[in-house]
Amino acid sequence: MDVIVALKALLLGVVEGLTEFIPVSSTGHLILMEAVLGFEGPKGRVFEIVIQLGAILAICWLYRARIWVTLAGLFRDPVATRFAINVLVAFLPAAVIGALAHGLIKSVLFNPWVVATSLVVGGFVILLIERIAPRPAIKTVDGLSWKTALGIGFCQTVAMIPGISRSGATIMGARMFGVDRPTSAEFSFFLAMPTMLGATVYDVFKNWSTLGADTDGILLIVIGFTAALIAAMAVVSRLIAFISRYGFAPFAWYRIALGTVALALLGVGAMG
Repeated sequence: MDVIVALKALLLGVVEGLTEFIPVSSTGHLILMEAVLGFEGPKGRVFEIVIQLGAILAICWLYRARIWVTLAGLFRDPVATRFAINVLVAFLPAAVIGALAHGLIKSVLFNPWVVATSLVVGGFVILLIERIAPRPAIKTVDGLSWKTALGIGFCQTVAMIPGISRSGATIMGARMFGVDRPTSAEFSFFLAMPTMLGATVYDVFKNWSTLGADTDGILLIVIGFTAALIAAMAVVSRLIAFISRYGFAPFAWYRIALGTVALALLGVGAMG
């Protein structure tokens, strides 16, 4: 394997881990960086999807106690059962729509122009929601109703457009449903687990015929996966404290700045 290509995969994995759980679009960052670096991973955009599972494992580790309590109390503890049902209900819209629109999303929307535009538009939407969101009435993940969870789940489907951000869509959706900032972020973490696991399994299954014989491609995925896991561990442990203090406006302005620069570079042909 070419060392330069491996270093690019490592860098992309770090970027994935740093951006997966903040509302700036990890997939959008990967698409833009691949355009800049000239990186070509395995066919079918499998690299971009599978390395996200590394970031998800960071959440599983950091929240391992809550996951264990939920699994141990399933069908016996009403609180644990309700929490598990809420995560499942929120996951279903993306699972259904994602399976139906998988080919269209990958072939049409995975390009730098879509990402750059979505970053800018999404940034302004975050700033707007931060101003108009109702006063929080829900301050723990156990306080969510299944209807609120379903609403957040439908918000997540918007993030199938690269650049929108899965965490951004779910967090901002939760804010509009009266969930406070820390709880919105925390529920987004838990919702990421089945969502990204499902996306990874589906993507690997769809591309197994080409991926199975691509040894270098698998090694690139392993490198990116590991880097994403380590980087995500560093981010998630500090994120709740950051947004409790500063809110989401800093991420919004970052999105607008990055998207604007990307659009300018695309306009002069530097990224495509």
